[in-house]
Amino acid sequence: MTKRAIRVARMFDGERLVDGGVLVLLDGGRIVDVQRGRAEAPEGWPVREEPNGTVLPGLVDAHVHLCADAGPDALGRLAERPETDLDAVVEASLRAHLAAGVTTVRDLGDRRGAVLRWRAREVRDLPTVVASGAPVTTVGGHCWSMGGEVSGVDGIREAVRLKAAAGADLVKVMASGGVFTPGTDTTRPQFTDQELTAALTQSHDLGLPVTVHAHALNAVEQALRVGVDGIEHCTCVTATGAHVPDEVADRLAASGVAVCATLGTDPAVVTPPEVVAMAARAGLSAATLRDGAATLHRAGVRLVAGSDAGLGPAKPHGILPETLVEYVACGIPATAALAAATSVGAEVCGLGRRKGRVRPGFEADLLVVDGDPTSDISALRRPLAVYRAGNPVR
Repeated sequence: MTKRAIRVARMFDGERLVDGGVLVLLDGGRIVDVQRGRAEAPEGWPVREEPNGTVLPGLVDAHVHLCADAGPDALGRLAERPETDLDAVVEASLRAHLAAGVTTVRDLGDRRGAVLRWRAREVRDLPTVVASGAPVTTVGGHCWSMGGEVSGVDGIREAVRLKAAAGADLVKVMASGGVFTPGTDTTRPQFTDQELTAALTQSHDLGLPVTVHAHALNAVEQALRVGVDGIEHCTCVTATGAHVPDEVADRLAASGVAVCATLGTDPAVVTPPEVVAMAARAGLSAATLRDGAATLHRAGVRLVAGSDAGLGPAKPHGILPETLVEYVACGIPATAALAAATSVGAEVCGLGRRKGRVRPGFEADLLVVDGDPTSDISALRRPLAVYRAGNPVR
């Protein structure tokens, strides 16, 4: 049966809330019609009725690590993990995302192209995967264990060429050090302007966008100078702490760069004291992260939603609803938070013409939740149904 209908109380269409009853018709993996009010489904079309439900586009998590199993030091352990284990980890990660209503993910760091190779198998009925392969980093730099170490302009260009040849959809560059890689510096850039420009130019010549991991304020400023397409984290760390200056937020907004603040953790998981201390040494805390995201939103920065899922126990796969709860806690309106995880996320992933909206002709990747997430974002924690390419996820 390919023909289905969903009747709900309301719809978030990717941009705004439509109230007063909605009927969505699905056929052949596509949305074929969206009708308001008490419209009737065509004869013979089975209808799922959710009288207090809201239908949304399937969510987009724009920052995940599918190879990482969300255990302690999940990224660091990838260096020793047998290649034969990774396919099973990737599939388990994707099933967890799908159960939470996430139908598209952007993987921003696998081990030596493992996600790209897994994707080539074309496993059906799992989320769509946009992937970068191993992140480009300096020798011994942040996440070096993933296999993306490079040296110099020529090394960077060759790494980008190899990623394009392997089928990468974008290039991820570690523009600063990171909290979870000992010996790296979250307050300084890892590459020179010339090197980062080489990565950007080579990528754009091959039709690939570039997003950069940047905790350091001067790495964020470098990314703006060079003109990257996206910035991950964007915490603006200096030797005295983390703070997003208003002037930098204004420049980010004017540039149109997509920023993924990677908020959100599992509220049931107590973060180990050593991890809290490690983040504190980098000037990062829950309060500074929220304050930074709020500053970015007020300035009009193009925010996208991504969870950094897989990183550790507090960031399991399928945690994106908590990212959006955090966005709203920062003062971001629920409609803007939902757009960051639907229409904006799809656009940033290069899928804006077919995903991220409830609209005729778009793919039937849908989430139905109990209640109205525009007035209570925690409704995302209560999925009633998930559809992938028109098929209900069991």
